[in-house]
Amino acid sequence: MLIVHRSTSIVEFHMLHRMALRVLPSLSLAVTEDSVRKQKRIVMFVPGLVAFVVYRLAKLFLPLSEPIVLLLVSGLVAVVTSLLAYRVGRAAVWGTIFREDRSRLLLWLGGWIGFVYGVQLSLLVLALLWLVGYGYLQHPDGPAMMAIIISCTAVARDAFEIGHVRKVALLGRPFPTFPDGLALRTMVGSHAVELAPWVAVGFIIGALGASLGQLVEASQGAALVQLASVSVLGGLVSLSAYFGGLRPNSSWTQGLFQTKAGELLKYWWWPGLAFAATYYLVAAGCVLFLLRQPGISTVYAMASGGFVTGMMALYCYYLGFRRQVEEQQGQTMSSALLRCPFVMGILGKSSGAGVSMTAGSKV
Repeated sequence: MLIVHRSTSIVEFHMLHRMALRVLPSLSLAVTEDSVRKQKRIVMFVPGLVAFVVYRLAKLFLPLSEPIVLLLVSGLVAVVTSLLAYRVGRAAVWGTIFREDRSRLLLWLGGWIGFVYGVQLSLLVLALLWLVGYGYLQHPDGPAMMAIIISCTAVARDAFEIGHVRKVALLGRPFPTFPDGLALRTMVGSHAVELAPWVAVGFIIGALGASLGQLVEASQGAALVQLASVSVLGGLVSLSAYFGGLRPNSSWTQGLFQTKAGELLKYWWWPGLAFAATYYLVAAGCVLFLLRQPGISTVYAMASGGFVTGMMALYCYYLGFRRQVEEQQGQTMSSALLRCPFVMGILGKSSGAGVSMTAGSKV
């Protein structure tokens, strides 16, 4: 139980909001309407251009070849981007936003969705480029530019979507879950006993999987093996934990057996494998560029792999749990309206498992 409570404050630093915006049907439908998607493209494009200009100016005055400096610049750009993109999604002037939105919401938006999320995305970009042989420490200009621009556009997208959700909620459309982590903390407090075994098993499986990297001598080759094993196993843990949260009062294996293999594969791939890989790359970026290690040693890999897979178990149990809450409150809808491959499949209704397996369009 102690492990779970401690991990709750940590996981709020991560990308739970992104998963919730695509996995929970009420949120996914709100942010994937055609009019919202068109506006979102513009919201992502403009900050990307501005971020490029900021990079060129910052390069003249700051040593962007230093990881800490680069991450601070990226984080500060992301803070401003998150607040401005939120305002566009919110479709309100600042006076109204300050009056109607809580200060906690705006601080969370600028701090987590802005600074912390932006820094994480920059580390992700740097680690991914390192894996393909384009090392930031050896060739800083290209990776630094991409780290700032890519993180800025992703932050703009998510902040805009959160602002739109907030606007729609104030207009009278209820959302059982707002993607700010509050429901996660509530669930951990009330379901710690049920949740702790999932997190513990996820940590052990992830650590063991990451240890396979020691079979390869080359540092980048070992990192690829670590990434692959953590991603595959993280997807499997995520799949199981989702059904554990969806069916907290019955066996999670029942949901697995009653769901078509093709739909299980979709969820294993997204968000399971995809986000496990994302989180592991962020952890690898911390080791490579903040700790200045030449590679990902077995000790670092096992610690990172265990943390990532345990966190995925927590996230996906939570997503299943919140999906159950939406069903109890009557928040059901046609899966054809949902854009995410996971949502259009495993979140629908099927025989006995409470889920539908119909095809839908892409994100």
